[in-house]
Amino acid sequence: MKLEVSTGQTKAPAGTLLVPVVLGQGKGDRVFLLIHSEGRGEGSDNLREECLSVLTHSVLEAQGGGYERLESALKELNGLLKGFLLSATVRDVHAIVGLLEANGLLHLSHVGRAEAYIIRDGVATQITEYSRGKPPSVFMHIASGPVQERDHFLVSTQRLLRAITPAQLAQIALHAGESVIQNIVSKLSAEKEVACVIHIRVVGGPEPFLEQRGLKGSLPMHPISRSRARAARSGMLSAVTDVVQRVNWSVLFSRLRLRREKAKEARSTVRETVSRFLQDLHDPARKRRAHLLLLAGSATLFLIIWMLVQLSLSSQRNQTRGELANLVKQINTDITTADNRQLAGDTDSANAILQRAEDRARQVMTNESGLFRSEALELLDRIKSKREEMNRVIRVVPPRVMANLSAKKADILAQGFLGSPNGEFLVYDRQNLYRVSLNTVENLEKLGTEELILDAVSFPRFQSKIFLTTGNSIIEIINGQPTTMKTEDPAGWVTGADIKTYLRYLYLLAPERKQIYKYERLASKYGPPAEYNINGDLSGAIDMTITGPAYVLRDISSAGKTGQRDVVKLLRGEKQTFNIRNLPPGALDGVTRIFKSSQNGNFYFLDPENKRIVVTTSDGDLGDSLYLKQYVLDSDQVGRLKDLYVDPEDARLYVLDEKKLYAIDLQNR
Repeated sequence: MKLEVSTGQTKAPAGTLLVPVVLGQGKGDRVFLLIHSEGRGEGSDNLREECLSVLTHSVLEAQGGGYERLESALKELNGLLKGFLLSATVRDVHAIVGLLEANGLLHLSHVGRAEAYIIRDGVATQITEYSRGKPPSVFMHIASGPVQERDHFLVSTQRLLRAITPAQLAQIALHAGESVIQNIVSKLSAEKEVACVIHIRVVGGPEPFLEQRGLKGSLPMHPISRSRARAARSGMLSAVTDVVQRVNWSVLFSRLRLRREKAKEARSTVRETVSRFLQDLHDPARKRRAHLLLLAGSATLFLIIWMLVQLSLSSQRNQTRGELANLVKQINTDITTADNRQLAGDTDSANAILQRAEDRARQVMTNESGLFRSEALELLDRIKSKREEMNRVIRVVPPRVMANLSAKKADILAQGFLGSPNGEFLVYDRQNLYRVSLNTVENLEKLGTEELILDAVSFPRFQSKIFLTTGNSIIEIINGQPTTMKTEDPAGWVTGADIKTYLRYLYLLAPERKQIYKYERLASKYGPPAEYNINGDLSGAIDMTITGPAYVLRDISSAGKTGQRDVVKLLRGEKQTFNIRNLPPGALDGVTRIFKSSQNGNFYFLDPENKRIVVTTSDGDLGDSLYLKQYVLDSDQVGRLKDLYVDPEDARLYVLDEKKLYAIDLQNR
């Protein structure tokens, strides 16, 4: 498709961005973009760079049909415009995007007051949608259709018909020659209109052959007539007949015979040379000469093969170098794009772009050539720093040790602990209890049973501690004395994995039954269990916390995806809406504990494998929690994390591993 393209723009006042750009020059497809926006200079420049990056990657470098590529790019551009408009870095955006495929099919879409016109057969026609009132700030419609030779297209970020009539547009396009843009810009300037304009003239290309898409605003189409087609076929047949009659067949046959004779002589010469060489190998007088020739031929053949291999390796290495250099360039672009998306408030998109950049950097690292590995390492560090900055990752180096339990018992393997607002803690392993107060560790008696401890919880209303053991027993420490508690259920206690208390009730989580059982605390025993869960899916339940509503942490891993988690909220046993917004990808993967200090307190999720605690806000009545930050205990001295506790004021976080208890001040971070 042969085109003549020219661009121009009027004078732009301060704070106004005018961008006419044509991409894909010299390639099969061409993309053109016009932007007219108001706003701060930095925000407008970022908008221009982001739009060009999206069109380059999603249209010119992508695979598939042109319409589908443009549609995909427009979805990204709509998200981009929304981010910039919400952040108030730009306002009043008028833009138009077009894709002209190599086969002659044109696609157009616009935002705001931007418009496009086609001048065909001396008539100017508007080919973009016109909307009354304030135009929407998103790309909504796509106009598609084939172009023809001698077509003219005028694309502007301003409504040209406010300053020029359709007849004048046609006259300017057909008779102004190379000064089409200058004439239109002059007329717009005279009317004090601000715009940028592109003029496209189709000089030559394929005849239109694609069927028109069923879209509102499609370009006009003119099918080829049958008489023209018959005339074309008749002309081709007569041309072939004329060529056959002009051929001199005798000369042609003589040339072919001469070529066959020369080929026969060459084959005979080769056979004679090989036969003579074989005779020399057996002739005592000429054997030495033949052997030297054989040796020289072998060396020459080896040298030729070696040179060919080296040339092939060098070519392959150069190709690999170019591909890796392009990957490194794309990674740098992705990091910049992610930074811009974060500034626009689109954190999810920024995280996805950083993940793509990390995958590309690891692709460079694993390449067998070893090229650009130092650059890839540096880029991986930049990606990690940018992700942690964006997701507010706080590294605690080193965490403050509140109590070293191994000093009391060297082989201790702590399982959990019970916290209290006054700073006293009760740590337990499988059978023993340890009191931690003012950085000192006191060894207590065994729980008084041969059974192993599964979980423990404080019962503030009755000033006691409750322990769940492996024998389906509940042992309660009352006034310092362990007491085995009974229930009025004849079948005994239900088998469970986690216990919590709220008001005068004990709640027992039974994952195998997908149920939470509620026991009322009586004078010296517990009442029969009542099923608390009504319609919540508790399959894969791991842990829970109760501050009025019950929040159950579940394992929702599927085939090929391990460690995935979600949270089910139950109020009076009925499932409620619960979402965590702005959560980084994989932030809850692998967490084993959920904690909430009070009804309005934050949520805390414990990830033992990665030694981190993820913090989100309280969900409120609407069920929406907001991701805040995450603390990472970045020290080799920290073992596998087991349990956590936060005081009711959300001022200090306590974390336990198998040997030590750590304290982290939250209000200063």
